[in-house]
Amino acid sequence: MIRRSGRRDARPLAVAGAVAVLAAVAGVGTGGTGGSGAAATHPLPPVKVAQTSGGMVHPLELAVNALDVNGMPLVTTSGPTGYAPAQVRSYLSLTGTGTGQTIAIVTAYHDPNIAADLATFDTTFGLAAPASFKVVSQTGSTTSYPVVDAGWALETSLDVQWAHAIAPGAGILLVEATTSSFTNMDTAIAYAANQTAVTVISNSWGSAEFNGETTIDSYCKLSGKLCVFSSGDSGNPATYPAFSPYVLAVGGTTLQLSSTGAVLGETAWSGSGGGVSLYEAKPSYQTTGNTTTKRGVADVSYDADPATGFSVYDSVVYQGQSGWYQMGGTSAGAPQWSAVVAVADQLRKAAGKTVLSAYASNIFQAHKAIYGATTGLFDITSGTNGTCGTICTAAAGYDFVTGRGSPRPGIDISLKNAT
Repeated sequence: MIRRSGRRDARPLAVAGAVAVLAAVAGVGTGGTGGSGAAATHPLPPVKVAQTSGGMVHPLELAVNALDVNGMPLVTTSGPTGYAPAQVRSYLSLTGTGTGQTIAIVTAYHDPNIAADLATFDTTFGLAAPASFKVVSQTGSTTSYPVVDAGWALETSLDVQWAHAIAPGAGILLVEATTSSFTNMDTAIAYAANQTAVTVISNSWGSAEFNGETTIDSYCKLSGKLCVFSSGDSGNPATYPAFSPYVLAVGGTTLQLSSTGAVLGETAWSGSGGGVSLYEAKPSYQTTGNTTTKRGVADVSYDADPATGFSVYDSVVYQGQSGWYQMGGTSAGAPQWSAVVAVADQLRKAAGKTVLSAYASNIFQAHKAIYGATTGLFDITSGTNGTCGTICTAAAGYDFVTGRGSPRPGIDISLKNAT
């Protein structure tokens, strides 16, 4: 079932016919903005997407447009209401498109409509199709896919559409794990890592930390590749594998943009996964800012508040609804930061440099570039993700809520210039 954030389970979402009824009663339009402006205001609490039992959580929240006549949340409209690709690309002002790069996206279960939904997204926002788009199982099959799961299809649509929106020139490889167990998700990562064209692997999923997690850190200890992970939507503590020292962990903010992509304000989002690991030792790139002996999360941050969320199209019926959603959660940050890295890798290759790998020659290359950046990152200094004092409070410099901060114009150049 779909859940209201911070509340007990709601009843199943009403069928789409109730949208028109509520629109008439509450004055809520069903046509969206057509992707023309800022994210719509959503005063109602968002809903968290229900998770498949026995596996990973994908940190995804849906903005609620209104309540139907039975008080159930309506989360879709007939047109986009969230941030649009041109708006966000204007905010980032990237100088490349990711040409020559391939972004791998690891999700669970099968989304049978992803190609058609991506085409709808592209047509709506005037985007060309990706340079390449391929969907495979965790072992690389293109004929035998996992079973369909509507909740994970929402995640897949967000990840694919917004990785493409930010790096429209990059290819996309979608790897669908058989289930959301660690064994299957890690098998999917291993497959993606073995594909020569892939340089960055986006992951919007995780679980609570556990004793023994360090034994599977190796899946993202990659030379020539980088795993990017969302940090979770439950505040402190964050989730694993975001706590792995070999991944770029993305926390969350509330980012206010104008219709043209100008930043109006940004603070830490209350749901941003963050904190100090129970098991992972502090890596060398956190010698400044992290005064503990353990790995801190996040490394960087990105807009995650569903109230300032992103337009996503998904036609797989979820709890009686389908169409245009406004999505948030740290799930939104992983694919978009992956796209930023792909653009930086494009620039690095053109300059005769290696791509930003997770770990090579005993160097955390991507993290060294991020933590050493003096431009292209905005320091988030206000907001909290819990009640644990300084650990749960954004502050000047590195903090355990938003890390080194959020991207700003020049981030791709900064990462390109890093040694």
